[in-house]
Formats: sequence, structure tokens, C-alpha cells
Amino acid sequence: MSWFARKSRNRRPGREQHVLDVKLRSDQVRATRLRLGAVGLGMTIATLAGFFLIWRAGAWTLDRLIYENPAFAVERIDVKTDGVVSAEQVRRWSGVKPGQNLLALDLARVKRDLEMAPAIRAAAVERVMPHTLKLRVSERVPVAQISVLRLKQGGGAEPATVYLDRDGFVMTPLAPGQRALAAARTNDVLPAICGLNLAEVMPGRKIDSAQVRGALLLICAVPHSPMAGVADLRVIDVSSPDLLQATTGDQGKIVFSPNNPDQQLRRWRDIRDRAQQQGLAIASLDLSVPGNIPAVLVAAGPAPLNVPKNINPQPIRKKNV
Repeated sequence: MSWFARKSRNRRPGREQHVLDVKLRSDQVRATRLRLGAVGLGMTIATLAGFFLIWRAGAWTLDRLIYENPAFAVERIDVKTDGVVSAEQVRRWSGVKPGQNLLALDLARVKRDLEMAPAIRAAAVERVMPHTLKLRVSERVPVAQISVLRLKQGGGAEPATVYLDRDGFVMTPLAPGQRALAAARTNDVLPAICGLNLAEVMPGRKIDSAQVRGALLLICAVPHSPMAGVADLRVIDVSSPDLLQATTGDQGKIVFSPNNPDQQLRRWRDIRDRAQQQGLAIASLDLSVPGNIPAVLVAAGPAPLNVPKNINPQPIRKKNV
């Protein structure tokens, strides 16, 4: 028993030394890893700082040499439009002023600002180095009008008129100072659309109504139909579902379907010609019925003088300014 005990006591110092060696090696490995991690972190920070300094130096160089360089200042804003809006008004809507840096302009922002104006359908913006900005504008053409109520500054409301283009976008009338030429005095009128939800009538917004789209389709089809120069649409009521009730200049009542206006206009012309051959005029006509067409004919009176025509009150003209 004593021999085993003595042998066991003799082996303890070796084990302790082994444990110490293992701990020492572990500490050395840990210290090495910490040094490597610190070096890697330092190199990463130094690299990022270097990139940041290079980026800031590049930005400073671009600002000084390009974006703040007076050699690229806007000196001329060249405007071309196909309508009646004045060049100065287009410049105001663009938000660009002489002296701004041409290269620093956000062309997408300028285009967006122009197309936010209800009178403008599309705009193109182009830089012409070193001092010119080109603005090319296509205006909306009104084809119909709507009577609305407009709030007055002092309170209350007053009647007002807004216009619709062929796509149903709502346009406010141009003020005299926004026009290149004064509006011509004329008795020509646009067809009025009534019976719609006035909450949908917001300047710069498109009216999303199948009935209104049908009325606009009918209005735009007349000049290219057999009724061109003959039809005098004054009012189109869109309050009835699936029907358009039109009133003509001679107080005739014509009912249309919102679809396929070309065929209905041809039938209208055919019935009108036959009625005239018999000395009659159309008092009412329902063209929405595909088969037998209900019609009320009356004795034709004398032809009215100076009957207003349905045309655009803002005639399109090509203009370079």
C-alpha cells in the first residue's frame, strides 16, 4: 500500500506542469488571436476612413469644378410649346431660374413639375451645354366643359367652369397672364357634360367614370364622322347608367350608348337626311337601341342663323419662343 501511495505522490508534479503548459499555450493562442483581430479591425477602419476621405475629396472636386462652377450657369431657357401657354408661364412652372447650375439641375424633377400643371400633357427637358436648358411642352386640348361651384376667398361659393381634355383630365381656364395671346372673342362653345359626381372633378386629376369616357369619345368622334359640321352637341347628360342623353342646339334630344359612337353617328346622319327630304326635323331620337330606332319627327322650321359650333376655345397653334 505504501508503494502505491508513494508512486502516486511522485506523479503529481508532472501533471501540474502539463496543465500549466496547456494554459500557457491557450493564453498565447488567445493573445495572438486578439492581436490579429485588432490589426484586422484597424485595417478595416483605416480602409473605410480612406474611402470616406476619397469620396469627400471627389465630392468637393465635383462641386467646385462642375456643380458650383459659374461656367455652367443657366443663361437661356428655350421654350417650345404647341398651344397657347406663354413661354414665361412655362418657365415659372419649371421652377428653373437663370444662374442655376445647368449640370446640377434635376431634369426628372423639372419634367415632373411641368407635367403637374393641368394645362400640360407632356414635357421634355434637355441640357444644351454650356448655358441653355430646352423645355418642350405639349398642351392638353379641352373638348368639353363642366359647370362647378368654386369657393370664394371671403366665404361662400360662385359658379365656375372647368374643362376636360379627350382623356378626361380636368383643366382650369388659363388666366390672361398665363396666355401668349389674349383669348379671341367668339360664340363657339364646347359641349357641356352634366349629371356626373362633382366630387370627382379635381383640377389635374383624371375623371374615372365610364359614362364620362363615353361622352368624351362621342364628342371626339363627331368631327371625323358624317355629322361633322352638322351636329351641334350642347349638353350631354351622363346621369343615366349606360346611356348618354344629348341636347342639340335646336333642342333636339338624342340618346346614345356610350359604346361605338361611329356607328350611331352614321345612323343619325342617315335618319336626318331622310327627315329633311320630307321637310321634317328630329325632335328626339334614341340611337342606343340596336334594332328599331325610336324617333320623333316634327315639321322643320327655318334654319337658325349663326349657330355656335362645338370647337376648341383654345385653338392649337405651333409656336417657338
